[in-house]
Amino acid sequence: MSDKLRIIKVGGNVIDDPAALSEVLHSFSKMEGHKILVHGGGKKASIFSRKLGIEPQMINGRRITSAEDIDIVTMIYAGLINKNIVAQLQAFTCNAAGFTGADGNSILSIKRPVEPIDFGFVGDVKTVNHPVISQWLQDGICPVFCAITHDGNGQLLNTNADTIASELAIALVKEYETELIYCFEKQGVLADLADDNSVIENIDSIKYEALKNANSIHDGMLPKMENCFHALKNKVSKVCIGNINFLKDETSVHSTLIL
Repeated sequence: MSDKLRIIKVGGNVIDDPAALSEVLHSFSKMEGHKILVHGGGKKASIFSRKLGIEPQMINGRRITSAEDIDIVTMIYAGLINKNIVAQLQAFTCNAAGFTGADGNSILSIKRPVEPIDFGFVGDVKTVNHPVISQWLQDGICPVFCAITHDGNGQLLNTNADTIASELAIALVKEYETELIYCFEKQGVLADLADDNSVIENIDSIKYEALKNANSIHDGMLPKMENCFHALKNKVSKVCIGNINFLKDETSVHSTLIL
């Protein structure tokens, strides 16, 4: 039987709320066994961009990453946010180390094609170096990945953190029984966005298509759900979307299990 590995992606408004983030990190630190944390960037990169006089450019809610922007998101994601998370985890006696995909050549990406939309220096994950990541885990290190990868030719790329988490889970099934958990401020996927208690407890591919057609799932939840089903199709043993309550108690009904 393979060792269990849990990959937790934390994002949404949790990243921008110091108290909520600290609570999540404390719960994460108490989780037994092998684990990896993946985090997004929240709103901090946009805030710092505006301080520098650079207005963030968005299309369909997704950032256009210009040459100036890749410098800013690298500083914020790989620097400010990542190292603050690592420091907090160390305070909780979790031996964390922060990484981009360039570190240890751990996550190699390819720059997204310019058609139909030129997103700039945005990367799509190509390969995950699972042996080196597995070695870190075996050495007692808890990797903390930010949303920055590289192309193998010296270029850093802004990369969707949900996708990074999914691809890590898929790559590491070769050595572990992997579980993927998306943790954000909501209790799970909601049937009614205005009602935080309208959690849909189970979603399979048929129900997902019905929810999409009814426009009950849209915006940022769509790519997250696509990553969930992609992971399941590639032998990830369990995929869940929820909030901190799930990290505290995995039997919590306040989460959505993807089937």
